[in-house]
Amino acid sequence: MPEATLDRAATVPLTGWGRTAPTPALLTPVHDDDAVRTALAESTGRGVLARGLARSYGDAAQNAGGHVLDMTTYRGVLAADLTTGLVDVEAGISLDELMTRFVPQGFFVPVTAGTRYVTVGGAIAADIHGKNHHVAGSFSQHVRWLDLLTADGQVHRVSPDSDADLFWATAGGMGLTGVILRAQVQMKPIESSRIVVDTDRTPDLDALMTLLTETDHLYEYSVAWIDCVTKGRRMGRSVLTRGRFARRDELPAKRQADPLAYSSSVKLSVPNVFPPGMLNLATVSAFNELWYRKAPTRKRDQLQSIPAFFHPLDGVGAWNRIYGPRGFVQYQFTVPFGQEEAMREAMVRIASSGTASFLAVLKRFGPGNPGMLSYPSPGWTLALDIPVVRGLATLLDQLDELVLAAGGRIYLAKDSRVRAETFAQMYERIDDFRAVRARVDPDGVFTSDLARRLEL
Repeated sequence: MPEATLDRAATVPLTGWGRTAPTPALLTPVHDDDAVRTALAESTGRGVLARGLARSYGDAAQNAGGHVLDMTTYRGVLAADLTTGLVDVEAGISLDELMTRFVPQGFFVPVTAGTRYVTVGGAIAADIHGKNHHVAGSFSQHVRWLDLLTADGQVHRVSPDSDADLFWATAGGMGLTGVILRAQVQMKPIESSRIVVDTDRTPDLDALMTLLTETDHLYEYSVAWIDCVTKGRRMGRSVLTRGRFARRDELPAKRQADPLAYSSSVKLSVPNVFPPGMLNLATVSAFNELWYRKAPTRKRDQLQSIPAFFHPLDGVGAWNRIYGPRGFVQYQFTVPFGQEEAMREAMVRIASSGTASFLAVLKRFGPGNPGMLSYPSPGWTLALDIPVVRGLATLLDQLDELVLAAGGRIYLAKDSRVRAETFAQMYERIDDFRAVRARVDPDGVFTSDLARRLEL
């Protein structure tokens, strides 16, 4: 569920979705371009940063001691062509709002993360990916242009054709090239709001990877829940769900009268005070056993709603509180195709570590894009949510070394702790990014806790 917005500027502690390492900043709601210019004029040596719905997990949307701009009040739809599916929007509009408005008119967002509570500006800044990356790429590949307010106070309309370097430094650039104000997004036409879903239960990691390799090209959307606790011959057992949007004539007769009906809601919310230690190895092991056993071994052509298939966790408000006051770390990494042994070794280390990853998903990525800091690249990607516990830092440092040796990388929107030197070795175009940033922001006005940590 989105955070409450402020009516006026106030100094508040800010965290990412993982709720670790809060830092204070002057949070200012943005209603127009001039509000951004005012913040630039008033900024201290700690700089300025745009912030959306705070669903990056680490410190990407924090700026200790500086200005942070709350973009969620800047969320209008400026134009919509229901013939082409092109929509012009302000950067603070969320994917949730886009779906609510346009699914009933026959259009879905081109790419969605595992949560619909992401702003368009945040989706571009993190260059989010979804279950369809293997066929559709990441979000920025569906952006025709964006309006970027740079450090000189000027607004530039940037596209892959007008200034490719600036566009692809901004796409995945975590807000460090300027403030994204507006964008034109190509929406996806759909005939219904239902997904035709196939489910397969696989007994181990090898069976999952074989099935994905042989058949993933047959599906538009694909993701596997994977058990990262069980060891031995059942290590990596999973529930694989894949699908596509249903045609109108595939719906039951009673739904064909209104094939694009859509609603999303929060069914319950986690209380602000949640007992620490509830997610431990014993409880997560029990959950994983239940989740795996209740899934069908093989099921075909099940109709699911958009929220059920794409955003199941969004039905629980503030679900990040279940990890308790210490918070949690999300760790997402990719290793290239041909490095399957590195993925197996990572799974062995995770399962043997005694940590409890409550949520773990594995997918295949398709080709990457020119984004200098864009995360997806061809290979296997695994995302883990792990409570902050003793020994976690050592485990993740070891995984960093394994991923780096395999030619892989970690995802900035999920990261809160990787070392600068490790990150620089994972992203071969980091110097290109720094050069573009120096061109449009020579004094480093746009910055963040993440930028300082990674020496960007």
